[in-house]
Parts: sequence; C-alpha cells; structure tokens
Amino acid sequence: METILSPASIIEENRRRKQLLTDNYDPITGFGSHGDRIPVSIRWEESDSPVWLPRAMTLDERYRSISSALDYRKLRIYYDFEYWCALCVKVRHKLSGRRIPLVLNAPQRRVLASLEEMRLAGRPLRMILLKSRQWGGSTLVQMYFAWIQMQHRRNWNSLICSHLKATSFIIRRMYQQMLASYPRELTDDGAVPRLLSVQGDSNSRELAARGCIITAGSSIAQESSRGFDCSMAHLSEVAFWKDSSLMSPVDFIRATASGIPLEPLTAIIMESTANGVGDFFHDSWLRAKQGTSSYVPVFVPWYEIEMYRMPVTDPDDFIAHMNAYEKGLWQKGLTLEMIAWYRAKSLEIGPTAMHAEYPTDDVEAFVNSGSNVFSSENVESLRLTCCDAVERGDIAGAAVTGAAALHNVRFVPDADGCLSVWERPCPEVPAQMDRYLVCVDVGGRAASSDYSVIAVFDRFSPDSYGVPAVVAQWRGHCDHDILGWKAAAIARWYHDAKLVIESNSLESASDGHSRYILEELRGEYHNMYVRQLRDRVAGNLYDSSPGFHTNRSTKARIIASLIAHVRDGAYIERDHEACNEMLAYEFDGASTYHARKGYHDDILMTRAIALYVIESMPVVDMPMP
Repeated sequence: METILSPASIIEENRRRKQLLTDNYDPITGFGSHGDRIPVSIRWEESDSPVWLPRAMTLDERYRSISSALDYRKLRIYYDFEYWCALCVKVRHKLSGRRIPLVLNAPQRRVLASLEEMRLAGRPLRMILLKSRQWGGSTLVQMYFAWIQMQHRRNWNSLICSHLKATSFIIRRMYQQMLASYPRELTDDGAVPRLLSVQGDSNSRELAARGCIITAGSSIAQESSRGFDCSMAHLSEVAFWKDSSLMSPVDFIRATASGIPLEPLTAIIMESTANGVGDFFHDSWLRAKQGTSSYVPVFVPWYEIEMYRMPVTDPDDFIAHMNAYEKGLWQKGLTLEMIAWYRAKSLEIGPTAMHAEYPTDDVEAFVNSGSNVFSSENVESLRLTCCDAVERGDIAGAAVTGAAALHNVRFVPDADGCLSVWERPCPEVPAQMDRYLVCVDVGGRAASSDYSVIAVFDRFSPDSYGVPAVVAQWRGHCDHDILGWKAAAIARWYHDAKLVIESNSLESASDGHSRYILEELRGEYHNMYVRQLRDRVAGNLYDSSPGFHTNRSTKARIIASLIAHVRDGAYIERDHEACNEMLAYEFDGASTYHARKGYHDDILMTRAIALYVIESMPVVDMPMP
C-alpha cells in the first residue's frame, strides 16, 4: 500500500534530495571526476587544495620528470579526458551562444564512466545509448573519439553515420569547431590543428599530423560508407534509419562491425532517441539489456538533465495538485523542482509528446514514441464507456443474399454470434431520416486474414447526450457478397440507416463480381452513401460510385477527424478492442497511417469513416432526457 505523506514531510524530503544533487564537480581540480584518483599538491594549478589526478598518471615515468606547467598539462590531458575537455574543448552555450569550455554535465559523466570502464579494462568500446533530448550525447561521443585520435592513436580512422548526411556533417562540425580554438601549444609539434580535405573523397577529412580520417555518411547513401577502413564508428539516430530491400540497418551495421577489430580503443557507439517498438534499434536495445550482445546499454532520462528544473514558489499548493503520474515521479525519487518543469512542459506539448521526447524510463521511451497517433491518456478516457455487449447473435432475413435478404429482418440470439448489440433500435420509427449510420470495413474471407467489421452508430441517442454512440458491431469473416447483404440487413433493422461501405477492397478485386456487389446493393437498398465528384467543366457535383473510397487524401482527413473525436470525447465507444487498436496505430513519418506490426485496424477504420461522414450529415434536434 502506498504511504501517504504530509506536505510538510514531502517538503522536508525535497530539501534532502536537493542537497544530494549539489554538484561541486570541478574537472580542473579533479574533484568529482571519474576513476581511480589520488590527491596531489600541484604548483602549476591555481588551487591551494590538492588536485585529484588519475592514479595511472602518477605511475607514468614522465610524471616524475615534470618540470613545467606545459609538461604537466600535456601529460594530464593524455590520462584525464575530463580535464582535456575543460582545458582544450570549447562548445557553444545553448542559451547565450558563446563558446565556453566543455565541462561535462551529469548525464555526460555517466556515459563517460561506462566508456572509461571499458577502456581502462582494455575492452573494445561497444555501447548503445538511448537518449532524451538536448543534453549533449552526440557531443560527448564525438569528443571522446577526438580525444582518442589526438592523444592515444595515430592513423585511427572514424566514421560518423546518421539517418541523414546533413546530420552527420553537423556532428563532424563539432570536431572542426573544437580544433579552431584548440591550444596550439598542447599539440605534438605545435602545429595548428585542423581538418584537411581528402583528395577524391568529399565525405572525408584528415586530422593534420595524426593521419586520422573522419568520414561522414548516411544510412540512405550506405554505399559511400561501405568498405571504409575505420576503427571507430559513431552511429547516430539509428532508430530513424530506413529499413527496406535496398537499405537495411542490420546489414549496414553488421558490415561496419565486421571491419572493426575487437581491440582496445576500437569503438562502435549506437545512439538514438526512440522511434517505436519492433525496429532494429529497439531489438538491439533489448538484447543489450538482456546481456545477449556485446553492447553496454545506457539510458539517460530527462530528470538527470540539470536544465529541466524550475522553482516551486508555493510547495503546498503544488503538492495538493499533483496528478497520479507526478506522484509516481515523486516516488521514483525526483525533486519537486523536476516535477514542476515536467508539468509546465507537459502543458505546452501534451503528455504523449512528453513520454516520447522526455521519457522517464526506457519502456516509456519506446512504447510512447512520436509515431503513436492517439494519446494513450485520451484513449483510456474513451475506454471508460466500454463494456460487454448486452446481447450477442446475428442478423437474419428471408435469404442470405439478394433482395430477399432485406425482408423479414430479425435478430437471432446466439452466444457465439458475430453481432454484438449494446442498444437495439429504438422502438419507434424515427420521424427524421438517418438517426442511425452503419459503416463497413471489408476484410478477407479466410480466418487468417483481416476481419470484416460492420459498426452501427446512433447519431442522436438521448442516452449519449447527443454525441454519436456505437450501439452494435458485427466482426468476422465471410464472402464479400454475404457481407454486403448482411450489412444492408443490419442497416434495415436499424430503421433504414445510412449505409457506408469502404469500397477499396471491392473495387480492386480481380473477380469482377466484387465490384458489382455495390451496384447490386444500391439497386435494392436506397439509403447508401454515394461519393460525389465535381464536373471539371460545369463545376456541378454529380453522383459517382456507391461506397467510401479511402486514399491518401481521404485517409488523412478521416484519421484527423477521429483524433479530434477521441481527444474531445466527442463520441461514445463501447468496444474495448477499438481502444486497443488505437493504442497500436502509428504514423510512419511518410504520410502513412497503419497498425503496428501484428495488430489490426479494421474496427478503428469503421470509427474513422463513420464519424467523418456523420460530421457532414444534417443535424437533427433530439429531446434530451
């Protein structure tokens, strides 16, 4: 059972947590720096206190013969990466724009600790880094590579490969900008450090006097990077690499890894923000977490980043208004100032975007990626009206197909039937037209194929306070002609409801008969949805084929409509499976909506089409209860 704390105890605990966050880190004195260090009095540092030097540095023969500040600094930058960053590297400050010394922040130091543990143990550097945004992960990786190339290895080539070549060039530009302000006296021969062009290769630059080539490539133009002789690979935003028959992240990274020997100071670092589940990056992350790969998994949550905090002026009021998620953050050990920033940012971009852009844990990062179409919070609100059907059975007429299928229409109870009924048709035949709407998504005939779904909406149910409500649903497999007549029979039972059939599957069928089903139904059932076209010459609208045709344009419109209905609670859902489909519905970034691999979207599509059509139908006032 969760312990309920008083506001006073929370405030006192918050003071304690903030004290623990007090960071006296100083890479010049070595205080708080990583690794095995010992305190030493150094006259060349402007400090009366001891300087914490790497123990390995003090064991070097050169340490005993240091006679100048320059000798001291040259030796220390060889052993002490954090000192090298603060002394030699300048980066652009995100807010002021000024170039300042690179003093590693807490997340960067945690990633460095993993890299140094591997390096000092003589192991190859292999890491998969799952990132939140804007804490300098790419900067840390690239500067660590630069340190190895400038201090530890000559002729040690490196590769930068991102989802776009422009991103790779931006990462390499960090290297170039670092060299522009690099202390000349700390180079081997006093030469100006710079990147030189490589003849015949516009993607590569050579680090002068070190013989190290840095090549920038992309996952799209993979051939430009294949076969490149490198010892270190920085693979950025791997989750966004395209996977097709022509380009595969698996093949490219396998080819890159096979060319990098399992030797000390060789490196393969994969880093990315999450982009959904089931892709190469997600699979690689899971293998690393399970310990079945050579990669060390490192996740950086948003709350470790110091800039993501803001003052809490009224702690009592803030605590009183903490929601369930925020209380969970407190239980994880976060401070009120961290939670305050999270609340403010969530109000700005929404909770779903927060889970994707600023994940609290790795599971949240992958499941709630930016590819999700529907807010999980909104879907769970929609689920509150879902419940078991009142009745199950099927619809029957005088025949299964043909005009007779629309005569003597009745409901036949059957516990195993495909028709779920939450509300039967109202007893009185409505005076107004089209109180009910029936929408059909056509699936396959075989049991292994997509389902066909027939959904019934009540546009004006007093019980739903005037918003559309799902009142019945048929879901199963059958021949297309039987499906069409069954849908018409259900529409007849619901007082000659407007019948909307998604026509793509029928119009594209090769047997010819499927395309004829719509026209045959139109001849017998007179309240079918018919899409209209505009005469290009006269500009007049005229009837076209019966049925709703889903294409790139109409799909974008109907999904946008459904998103709004779900967000605003503007319709009543009854089927839990509809909510499940929404949680697994994705946008792939190329104007394509689809169900996540292994999931269906047949119920979802009936909602999207039906609610879109309902929006264009005349509004009829109904008496409220």
